[in-house]
Amino acid sequence: MDYNIKNLAGLDAADLGALGVGEVAYVKPLRSDDVARLFPQAPEIQPGLQLFALLSASGEPILLTDNREAAVANAWAHDLETVSLH
Repeated sequence: MDYNIKNLAGLDAADLGALGVGEVAYVKPLRSDDVARLFPQAPEIQPGLQLFALLSASGEPILLTDNREAAVANAWAHDLETVSLH
C-alpha cells in the first residue's frame, strides 16, 4: 500500500476514514477498564488487566484478546496488514 501525500490533500474526512479499510488493521494495547468504550457488548471484565484490541483502519473493533500475538495472527488470517499504536 503506497499513499502519496499530494493525493491525500484533497480528501474529505469520510474519504480519509475509509483509507485502508479491508487492508489495514491496528493493534491497540488497552486496560480492561477501557473495554466498554470500544466493545460495548463485551461482558464485564476484571479491572486492571492488560489487553489488546484489533481495530480496522476506520477504528471499528474486530477482536479483543489478552495476547498481542493473537491479535496479529487474527489480522494476518484475514489478510490485513497490521500496525501498532503506542
